[in-house]
Formats: sequence, C-alpha cells, structure tokens
Amino acid sequence: MAEGLAGQLQHPRRSLGDRHRAQASKFLRLAKDDPLRQVENVNWAEQSARQSLLFDFTNEENWNVLAEIKTIKNDEIGLRALLSDLFSVLGRDPEQIQQLSEIPILEMGLELVTATLNRDSLDAEIWATNLTDSKFNEFVERFSILDLSDPRCNVLFSRRLQQIWKSKGDEVCIPLARIILAQRPQNFEMWTDLGRVHERNSSYDNAWFCYDQAQNHAPHSKVRDQFKNRMQERLDSGRQIPWSSPSVNARDEFLTRMEELALNVSAQPEPVVVVEILEEGVEINAEEDELISVINSGNHSAAFFLARRLVSRGESWAEPYLEKAKILLEGSDEVNIP
Repeated sequence: MAEGLAGQLQHPRRSLGDRHRAQASKFLRLAKDDPLRQVENVNWAEQSARQSLLFDFTNEENWNVLAEIKTIKNDEIGLRALLSDLFSVLGRDPEQIQQLSEIPILEMGLELVTATLNRDSLDAEIWATNLTDSKFNEFVERFSILDLSDPRCNVLFSRRLQQIWKSKGDEVCIPLARIILAQRPQNFEMWTDLGRVHERNSSYDNAWFCYDQAQNHAPHSKVRDQFKNRMQERLDSGRQIPWSSPSVNARDEFLTRMEELALNVSAQPEPVVVVEILEEGVEINAEEDELISVINSGNHSAAFFLARRLVSRGESWAEPYLEKAKILLEGSDEVNIP
C-alpha cells in the first residue's frame, strides 16, 4: 500500500506541487493579459492548481491559488466543495460543515480559506509552535469527535502528534495515536512510531502488536521481523529476559480494543451493502453474521480489526472478509480534488 496513494500522501511531493502551482499562476497572468483566451487560460490554471494540491496538500499556497481560481470562475459549487475538502483535511468538524451552508461563498470563500489556514496551519512545526496550553487542551478534548479518516487528515494529525510527543509525553500521546489508527489502520508509519515508543518503554508485547500491524499493511517495511531479530539478539547476549510473541488471547484482546475504539470514534458512515449472502438457507455463525453487519455498515476500520482478530484465532473462513476489509480501506484512500 505504501507504493500507492497512501504512500504518496504520507510523503507529499513538494517540488511537484510547487511546479504545478507556478503553472497555475502563469495561466492566471495570461488570462488577465489576453481577454480573448481568458476562459481557456483560467481552465488550464484550475487544472494545474488541482494537480498542485494532489501532489502536496500541506502547502497552504496551493489551497489559496485554487480558491482564487474558483472565485474568478464564479464557481460557487466548486468553491464550497473546496472548503469542505479543506475541513476534511483539518479533521471534519460537524459544526464547521453545518456553518458552511450558511455562508455567501463567492463573497467570503477565499477569505475563509485564508483565515482557516492562518488559524490551523498545515505545517506541523508551525502548528506546534503556536499551540498554547488552552489550545492543546481543546485539541485533546475534540480529538475523539473529529473525523480523521481522510488519508491526508490522518497523516496531518500523525505529524502534529509527532511534534508534541516530546513535550507532552507517552501518557497523553499514546491514546491519541490509537485514535488516529482506529480511524485509519493502514497508517503504517504511525504504527511503527507507536511500536518504537512501546519498545523504548520495554512494553514488548504492545510493541510487537504495533509492528505486526505496520508490516501487515506495508510488508516491505519488515519492522516486525526486525523487532524479532533485535529481541533474539538480546536473548543471545543474555541482556534480556526470555520473550516470545504474544499469545493468541493477548492478540485477541488488543484487536478487540482497537475494534471497539474504531466503533466509538468514527463518524457514522452511510450503510452500504458490500457483502451479501447469495444462497438462501446457508447457515452462518454469529461471528460471521456480526462481521458481515460491520462491513455493510461502512465502518471498514472496525471490520478490519474484527476480521483480523478472527483470522488470528485460526478462523480461516474470515480470511476473505479480511481481504475485503483491506480493499475497502484502500478504496477509502482515494482523493478527488474539487
């Protein structure tokens, strides 16, 4: 998955974003200088601006340029969609979305984009520098009610958490990291970071759980295998007490906690049937029925943790459901720039 969109989002390509934004600005200048080809040049500007955001959503100039173009085109629907998309990146807040419907968007849209980014910077270092104690408390209080499932949002909040971890410590940040992962379990970099924290604290079972999740979503990372090698080296040197991979019951408890967290913190998705029982009269057990229900509810994160828990117990019938949940999670990473 790291090779696809998710990997690209976790490593925004600033140079390509800058290049496409420069092209957008060039076409805007041409539109002003050549009235006969104004429409054509503005359309080219919009296309380039959308590409700049696709390559680098962390650069605030990319948002401002596209908002300016939408305003020039009198594209009320597009500007409203762009603001909604920005709110998704910043953590979809139901109150903000509701307020958006009441705003004269062509008059205030560009100003609102600028004000939103000034207040809530996409640069994690700048955001952390401006984080007062009162703002941090508000940040923690609102964490569990925000929708962090947008892949860009999930990456953004992971970076913010990395910025504050040293000053706020594990007790505060570990629960926040779990919320991030409950809403988007394919964030393998956050799993890896959390695993390192647990390993540093000698919480080896929890470290293994996190590395196992990271390698499951990004097999190329080998973080679980590397952890096992490190543990074996310590055993051989006599510097550590014997350790073995956690028991099935321990894995079951961990995945159950993550499933429950995913059910509690996620925004309620629209139900959509993606798994059907094709043959009438075919009996299914209660766990399979529950798994089908969770998948069809649209909560793909919870479905993933439930399916993985069942597979780890040796329930081979759950393997197709686990693959289905993974595919659905990957599909939720698709991003369309308005």
